[in-house]
Amino acid sequence: MRGRYRVDRQQWDSQRIQSLRRHLGLTQRELADELGTRQQTISEWETGMYRPRGTSATLLSIIAERAQFEYEAKPKQP
Repeated sequence: MRGRYRVDRQQWDSQRIQSLRRHLGLTQRELADELGTRQQTISEWETGMYRPRGTSATLLSIIAERAQFEYEAKPKQP
C-alpha cells in the first residue's frame, strides 16, 4: 500500500494530551479544530472524563510524531 506507514499508537491519557497541546502552542479550541472535533471533547480528554479512541488516538499519534513530541510522565505532587 503506497503512502501508508505504521504509527506507534500511544496511550493517550489526560496529561499526555495536555502536554502535546501545550507543546504545539494550541488552545483547546485550536486543537479541536485541527482534529475536527469539539472543544468540549478536548476538555473531557484533558480532565480524564474520556480518552481518545480509534481515529482520534491515531491522529494524536501522527501529530505527536510529526511535532517530535516526547512525553515523560512526571509523578503528581501531593
